[in-house]
Amino acid sequence: MNKDNKNIYLKKIIMGPLATNCYLLSCKETKEAVVIDPAEESDVLLQLIDGNGLLLKYIINTHGHGDHIGGNKILKEKYSAKLLIHKLDEKMLIEPKKNFSFYTGIPLKSPLPDEYLQDGMVLEVGTLRLFIIHTPGHSPGGVSIKVDDMIFTGDTLFRESIGRTDFPGGSMPDLMNSIKEKLFIFDGSCEVLPGHGPATTLIHELQNNPWLKLK
Repeated sequence: MNKDNKNIYLKKIIMGPLATNCYLLSCKETKEAVVIDPAEESDVLLQLIDGNGLLLKYIINTHGHGDHIGGNKILKEKYSAKLLIHKLDEKMLIEPKKNFSFYTGIPLKSPLPDEYLQDGMVLEVGTLRLFIIHTPGHSPGGVSIKVDDMIFTGDTLFRESIGRTDFPGGSMPDLMNSIKEKLFIFDGSCEVLPGHGPATTLIHELQNNPWLKLK
């Protein structure tokens, strides 16, 4: 994936055994950048940042599960970027049982966040504005991020699927409310960039997602 238009530079890097989508997003004018959901330490990601002369400002975790946080430490150490996550998922960063990495046999701990994401917060990355939307359901502190005509949905909404809610802290009613009341308020042409799998659009999901047809 390479959304290289307007003033936006965007790369998707698929990482780890669960094929997590990590996104590198930057403002072409200022070179300021953000990494969303670095699943693991990745030479490819580091080469993209350094090779394009990007200035990493933020590391954002859409939620605290282990397959979305494994690269936090190296990115903070190398670039001194601020790590951001919603407060309700903070403990997942430092407790392997809560982020589920304990059960893979490779317990994972991340640095603690520098700041908390909050619903309605707007982050500036160069000329880009990142609108934070609290979308609980897959996890209590799950967030989505709207930038221009794109929405990074983490594990809230996928192409013709939705995030799991059978983990501790998950809630199907919360997830459905997040999708229907917080995401579907935007124009149907908005591109959905999920935490796993291919991109989609809001209108495609409205028309084709079987989970959203359940009552």
